[in-house]
Amino acid sequence: MKFQKSKVLLISFAHFTHDIFSALLAPILPLLIDKMGITLTQASLFDIARKLPALFNPVLGIVAERTNAKYFVILAPAVTAISMGLLGVVNSYFLALLLLFIAGISATFFHIPSPAMIKEFSGDESGKGMSYFMAAGESARTIGPLLAAAVISMWGLEGILRLSVLGIIASIFLYIKLKDYTPKYQAKKFETTQIKETLRKVSPFFIKLGSFMMLNYTSKFSLSLFLPVYLTQHGKSAEFGAIAFGIMQAGGILGAFFGGRISDKIGRKKALLFQAIGASLFLGLFLVMNSIFVLPFLGFFLFSQSPVLLAFTHDLKTDTPNFINSLYMFINFSISSLIVLFAGILGQHLGLFKTFEIAAILTLLSIPFIYTIKTQ
Repeated sequence: MKFQKSKVLLISFAHFTHDIFSALLAPILPLLIDKMGITLTQASLFDIARKLPALFNPVLGIVAERTNAKYFVILAPAVTAISMGLLGVVNSYFLALLLLFIAGISATFFHIPSPAMIKEFSGDESGKGMSYFMAAGESARTIGPLLAAAVISMWGLEGILRLSVLGIIASIFLYIKLKDYTPKYQAKKFETTQIKETLRKVSPFFIKLGSFMMLNYTSKFSLSLFLPVYLTQHGKSAEFGAIAFGIMQAGGILGAFFGGRISDKIGRKKALLFQAIGASLFLGLFLVMNSIFVLPFLGFFLFSQSPVLLAFTHDLKTDTPNFINSLYMFINFSISSLIVLFAGILGQHLGLFKTFEIAAILTLLSIPFIYTIKTQ
């Protein structure tokens, strides 16, 4: 099937608009810690609350197979934008957890069908399509922190709520563009026996993929939440931390854009090998040099594995891509939540410098697991 660039770009735009608001937590986290007087372990629970709905991914994947899942993609930017925007005005720690949980539900509904739509529109170039999709997400995680820095400097933390209108506009635009679209894989009977058979076939793949991710993701998600906190602990301002985070994410845009395309050319496993080596190397350099000029290179390797893993997952031969993607997202978000909690506890007791050192070592140790992954 031919690569449908305009449709791939539309779903990538949806990813961009949604993830701008998901990316606001890390840059505003130092201010939330000061405002609410919480510890790093309590702060790590913010990210876990946002990712907790991912535990229901397989169930929602079944729902997506039986419904017109395009509405998940349409509504999510508005819901996530409002939930994240309200973080700027609440004073209660528990209310903040609730808002992040709602944002997590919205993100879960978005991320189940959207990669399946990308696969449909990408034809035989799924790695290329996933690169567009993931590059849009990383672009959002660059723009989001920069928007946060600008808003905070002008209106303070409370000004974050003003950004919510952008998510509402994006959802209206997506409705106009997608209202006549019918997903290729939708509204079919997906019986219990078929669910069990699918799980039996793909379980070995996901066990091996999850083992790799458990080690490889330590650097990515430790830095994705705690880099601004680390910098403010070393005397930098919250605005500087947000900008530095955006610089790292800018490198991540290139990594996400080229990661899948490179894996189409040299193979998924070789691409993951280069990613693991590069991420460990540049994280070590950042800790030694303490220079933000290392961050674009670090970001490139930290985020280049995302489209590769997504393309790897969609290399599986299946006619239930929403369900398969929901299993991937379940593993992805579950592992990232555990890593964030692990990083928060270690950071509180050993310091974030030592935590990042450990993360670099664990990412390097993920390499042997690459060669256990098979899609057949």
